[in-house]
Amino acid sequence: MNAHAPHVAEISPHYAAPTEMLAGPALRTFLRMAEHWKLRIADQRKLLGDPPESTFYKWKRERDAALGRDTLERISYLLGIWQALQILFPDPDQADAWLHKPNTASLFGGQSALERMLSGNVADLYVVRQYLDAQRG
Repeated sequence: MNAHAPHVAEISPHYAAPTEMLAGPALRTFLRMAEHWKLRIADQRKLLGDPPESTFYKWKRERDAALGRDTLERISYLLGIWQALQILFPDPDQADAWLHKPNTASLFGGQSALERMLSGNVADLYVVRQYLDAQRG
């Protein structure tokens, strides 16, 4: 480390850690995606890692929050899923509907991608994103 390099706090007294800077925009984007995907409140909470109901409604009301790394990771995977669907299906309604349709691919076992994602495991979000990325080529 360079002994002459200024400390981050010296550069800007208002410096926020990257997760703090991303939390509000990430949460607002997630809430918009949830509307497009027609997700129930219970499903939204499950996808975010099951925050307490009061916490979730505070996030929804304020649309800005301090989110933990797990929640940000989940939103990141969901954003990747959103993006992949927009690329794979030029029709936005078709892209949104894909999430809810039963899927015959082996990793879904006849369930919809949403059902797989609602297991509560962040790994299932990763698997769905990986699947869609592979479909994109």
